[in-house]
Amino acid sequence: MASSAEKDLTCPICHDIFVRPVVLSCSHSFCKACVQAWWTEKHVNECPVCKASPVREPLESLALRNLCEDFLKDKKRRVPAETEARCNLHDEKLKLFCLDHQQLVCLVCRDSSAHANHSFRPLDEAAQDHRERLQEALRPLREELEVFERTRANWDQTAKHIKVQGRKMVEKIKDQFKTFHQFLHEEEEARVNAVREEEKLKSKMLREKDEDLSRQISAISDIVRASEKELRCADVSFLQNYKGAVEAAQRRPLLDDPQLPPGALMDEAKHLGNLGFNIWNKMKDMVCYSPVILDPNTAHPALILSEDLTSVIHDGARQKLPDNPERFDCFHIVLGSEGFSSGTHSWDVEVGESGDLGMAEDSVPRKGVVNSGLWSINFKGGAYAAWSPSGLRTFSLTKTPRRIRVLLDYDKGKLSFLDADTEKHLHTFTHNFTKNLYPYIPNNWDQQLKILSKKVSVTIK
Repeated sequence: MASSAEKDLTCPICHDIFVRPVVLSCSHSFCKACVQAWWTEKHVNECPVCKASPVREPLESLALRNLCEDFLKDKKRRVPAETEARCNLHDEKLKLFCLDHQQLVCLVCRDSSAHANHSFRPLDEAAQDHRERLQEALRPLREELEVFERTRANWDQTAKHIKVQGRKMVEKIKDQFKTFHQFLHEEEEARVNAVREEEKLKSKMLREKDEDLSRQISAISDIVRASEKELRCADVSFLQNYKGAVEAAQRRPLLDDPQLPPGALMDEAKHLGNLGFNIWNKMKDMVCYSPVILDPNTAHPALILSEDLTSVIHDGARQKLPDNPERFDCFHIVLGSEGFSSGTHSWDVEVGESGDLGMAEDSVPRKGVVNSGLWSINFKGGAYAAWSPSGLRTFSLTKTPRRIRVLLDYDKGKLSFLDADTEKHLHTFTHNFTKNLYPYIPNNWDQQLKILSKKVSVTIK
């Protein structure tokens, strides 16, 4: 709000501080340029305020001019300089905005030939109009900025999630190898102990035989020494003792040459033959194979996957996960990690009392409604439906299967579903598949759907 002093120094025509003020005979004051422009426009010389006709030419008021200059100097010290911008051509205050030239002008500029027939607006109106235009021009940039900010936030979340993924995977890998290491360590100890036990037994056997042989050697040596002693005696003494010496030598039966028994040596073939294969063949009993591994990067945030990535359950609560391009954000869906573009494939899914499973093309929409690229069956409470790009078919089941077998023959264009327990056929889709197909498992119920593992066997050809 203007002060009373400022009001006294304000021109009634331009509503600004007087510039070269003049006083009419009726005592009303105006800017010299303002009153002359007003008279030119009205074609009549009268006071713009009281309509009185002046009796003389307006006189410049030096005192009023000095007051205005002092007021402006004082205001200049308190008001930012940009509010006092002046015309470069006429040194007049810029009070209007030329819509044609899109520039600030003074009152003298308005009446000049350079702006003839131009449209003008007061500064506040022009500023408001142009602020609105700038706001409109900024709207798409602000929207783009919001998108970029959301993208950056998602990238930050993705970077954190990558670290979490890395840490969890390292832990799981270490745990798995810890199990393998423990198995190998125990297997190593068992096989080393078996070698040492055989070594101990065969060494003991050889030692016992050696001790028996030593006793035989000692006994024979005693007889030989005694007989040799008799042989060195005089004839009379030798003949007297001959009969006893011969009988002693003949009482000792001659034995066959002692031989090592069969299998006296260590059985190297038993312990070392196919060592790696035998360990691996035994190790297969502690591992299992899943024909389908679920891809957590595709899972809707409300789905929880098991650590081995073979089962999924609908938790209800939405996890804070990156909105990566592969992730479904509308339907509760997770895809298998490996796609198929040829050959035959099969796997069993434990579905419980209700389920939904099938195949999806790699081009299936991940964001928003999924209404194409799917072949799936759905059942709950005895109601059965089959969905494909060609439409929806409904059926009824006398018995709800608990385990469903999925059979894909890509080359023949067949996708079949069977009751895995009874081998009863449920439904078959026929289609000329041309894109990669991924196992598709939605889960909208509070129960676990699990890919069943297969036994590992070894075939030697």
